Amino acid sequence: MPRRGENIFKRKDGRWEARYIKKYDVSGKAIYGYCYGKTYTEAKEKVTDLKVQMILNHAPATVKSKRKVSYYCDKWLDQHKTAIKPSTQSKYAMILDRYIKPRMGNCHPSALSTQIIENFKAELLKDYGLSAKTVRDILMVLKLVLTFIRKDMPGAISEIEIIYPKVPKQEMRVLTTEEQKILVDYLNEEMDLCKFGIYLALTTGLRIGELCALHWSDISLSYRTVTVSATLQRVKNFNDANGRKTILYFGSPKSDSSSRTIPLTDRIVMLCEQFMPDDVDTFVLTGTTDFMEPRTLQYRFQHYMKICALEGVHFHTLRHTFATRCVEVGFETKSLSEVLGHASTTITLNRYVHSSMDLKRENMNKLSAAGF
Repeated sequence: MPRRGENIFKRKDGRWEARYIKKYDVSGKAIYGYCYGKTYTEAKEKVTDLKVQMILNHAPATVKSKRKVSYYCDKWLDQHKTAIKPSTQSKYAMILDRYIKPRMGNCHPSALSTQIIENFKAELLKDYGLSAKTVRDILMVLKLVLTFIRKDMPGAISEIEIIYPKVPKQEMRVLTTEEQKILVDYLNEEMDLCKFGIYLALTTGLRIGELCALHWSDISLSYRTVTVSATLQRVKNFNDANGRKTILYFGSPKSDSSSRTIPLTDRIVMLCEQFMPDDVDTFVLTGTTDFMEPRTLQYRFQHYMKICALEGVHFHTLRHTFATRCVEVGFETKSLSEVLGHASTTITLNRYVHSSMDLKRENMNKLSAAGF
């Protein structure tokens, strides 16, 4: 019989055997190693020395906890929820619940390896059919969880290299000048508040959540500006007391630079004068104290696109179209970046500016002045 709390036994051959946990397998089951001695004391000294050496070397076998990856996923998200926006928390929770925990949640941290992560990545790309961008986001969340585990249990995880899939550059849909005219003509036809809001987004680059959260008090006719200070999003409901899976959340814009003031064109100012109600505390899209949520606006927008026979157009296409038109008319890049609410001009140029062939040809023709 071993002494209480120890795995040291006397064998039939007279030797003493001391067991210790070398590591855990993928399922979290302990894998043992063995030390032998002629006496109980010798076996205990050997296993104690080995455990001390393992601690000094930060070997995975020093991990005593049987907690699995799923536990640390939940603990990591819970500890960081006060430091991130509900929309970000919702995104992280979706990634953990849908991809990471079902595939890796039952693994013990010490069983993870570069190869296991590579297999996980391949499964996401091939079996799940996810895009490289989505897989990259999933692996970035997984890396944050692994970093959290290392801090909580030093030595629990061996060095793991996460190789992110290459994300191909994808050209966003941008309305041509002809398509833009079709849309504008339709919006001007029997314009209501919803159509006005879409036209406002087209001429300012507002995001859909920013537009849905916009009040008439955010528009200044005297200064001819619109101030963006809030956004409306539908996020996961973490306090599911009423059985609702999602809730609408009013919060600050996407980033600090997204809080901004945008000058308005003459046409927009004229429309604001036409539609602005007496009560400026109402929402722009409804003219009342009831808001229009992004999902409803998306439905209406797609209905409009169908009427206009414009294919492959999403609400965010308006933002890309606005940025592209600004560049085409010679908009100063720094000013455009601030109007769009970007932290740097690099984001503006790399993600939101789509040069047309006509503009490229016009710029190439300028080379004639240099003798080409």
